Amino acid sequence: MGFDQRFTIGLTAWIALLGVALLACVAAFATPGLGAARLVSMVLAVAMFAGLWRHVTRTNRTLARFLEAVKFGDTAVRFDGKGGAGFGELAASLNDVLGRFRAEQDRAAGELRYLDALVDDIPVAVLTVDADDRVTLANKAARRLFKGEQGARPEDFAHYGATFARRLADSKPGEELLLLNLGGRSQRVLVRTAALERLGQRTRALGLQPIQGTLDAAEMAAQTDLVRVLTHEILNSLTPVTSLAATAADLLADPDLAADPRIGDARAAVTTLARRAKGLGHFIEAYREVARTPEIKRQRFTAAPWADELARIFAAEAPVIPLEVKIEPPALVLDADPDLLAQVLINLMHNAAQAMAETESPRLVLRLLATPEGVAIEVEDHGPGVPEQLRQDVFLPFFTTRATGTGVGLNLARQIVVAHGGAIGVTDAPGGGALFRILL
Repeated sequence: MGFDQRFTIGLTAWIALLGVALLACVAAFATPGLGAARLVSMVLAVAMFAGLWRHVTRTNRTLARFLEAVKFGDTAVRFDGKGGAGFGELAASLNDVLGRFRAEQDRAAGELRYLDALVDDIPVAVLTVDADDRVTLANKAARRLFKGEQGARPEDFAHYGATFARRLADSKPGEELLLLNLGGRSQRVLVRTAALERLGQRTRALGLQPIQGTLDAAEMAAQTDLVRVLTHEILNSLTPVTSLAATAADLLADPDLAADPRIGDARAAVTTLARRAKGLGHFIEAYREVARTPEIKRQRFTAAPWADELARIFAAEAPVIPLEVKIEPPALVLDADPDLLAQVLINLMHNAAQAMAETESPRLVLRLLATPEGVAIEVEDHGPGVPEQLRQDVFLPFFTTRATGTGVGLNLARQIVVAHGGAIGVTDAPGGGALFRILL
């Protein structure tokens, strides 16, 4: 690759002009009495030299400006090989390379935008911890999970769980199931930690996936399967017992056997056995309701008239217990199955009324609130409350603390809430008593 023709012609012309100017200058100095001519010839010689110098260095200046623009990432610049700058072939090659580089840069930028959007929109919360232990909520899921969190150090996240704060500070990669306080309740969260390198510095990335809803659904499925199997097997074993007891009772009712007093005792025992076996069969059939997964028929409805209807139902059942209904905002709209959700709240309010049977000043509060985590529904009573060690057990099937209880109501309530994709729990009410909280 050499000089182009235009550059060569220009260079020859400038050299020739400079030679002529120098010859004129020599002639002026050799001839006496030509002072003005000497000055003019010197000026012309200097001008021709400057023009030659400019022509020779123009390509270098153009190339320097081009490389300076590329240095600062200006891929839109083009190498100007025209106007006598020379190196026309070089200009074409450089512009071609720069065009390819610009296309590759655009492709890389598009790929980077795609990866940024992918990380930002994935449903798994991602946190990053840099070499200075600065924590960043890296995507939308993380910002939703830790809504309003302003902390930037691992210790700032201790209120979600001390173990979680230690995991943020620990550089060891791994996977761990942690219990975090999120959205006003404890949730199991699967935390995965990976070590990365960014711009020569070590960085940690943590992926957080709340799995409490999945575990609740799996637990409900396991419970219903267990109840279904147990009731099936018990009924299979109980059916012949009931049949044989009824047959024996009919045989012992024969008048020919009435003379023997022992027959009367046997008849009474068998009759009792038959009656109890039949009653137990009805009892087990009723409990099979626990094994039926509720079918959710979602619809959007206004909370206020729905809550007013619940209040009227409760007033008819327990007129002596005042019920306060609070809805915030007043125009709150629910997205749920109104009938099944009403059954849950009727059950909770019925339990609360029973718990306050011996309370001097019973009072019940039903709240429906819009929160950052979703719609919260609370039933608060002023009864004795639920002991902390029993707060998980009360939702198990057949578990009850009342002599006349069946242990089915709260389990069915939990099944309905979990089927909605929500959660239910119980804590202490601020003024004493129990506070059942549903989060949809």
